[in-house]
Amino acid sequence: MSRFDAATEAERLQLFVDAAAAHRERSSDVMTVDVDPDGDEPPPWIQLAGTELVLDCTDAELDRLKGLLDEFPEFRIDELASPEAAAGTNAVVTARSDANRVAGFIERAFREVYRLDDDYRAWVTTV
Repeated sequence: MSRFDAATEAERLQLFVDAAAAHRERSSDVMTVDVDPDGDEPPPWIQLAGTELVLDCTDAELDRLKGLLDEFPEFRIDELASPEAAAGTNAVVTARSDANRVAGFIERAFREVYRLDDDYRAWVTTV
């Protein structure tokens, strides 16, 4: 990979495709996508670990995630964990699909689950 950030939808999708493909080719433990912070809230992140996508959600975000999964029938929630010390839920989603479909899901999750603006900047921080 030669670039690690993108701020338009087309660039982000290509970045996510490239990163997911590199993650799988290298058999790395995890691929992490972070976004630039926006305000006082910690920014969301999404990790790809093999065929699993991992993300933290508030209750409202979890509801939106479940709605998004209706459009990705090959993806399903396999695990939800809500530790007492945490303010939300850690969701593990099995994503048995190609890099393009995974990239599309990651983009839509940032935009629809986390409600980020069209011009958010994403960073692939681990491949």
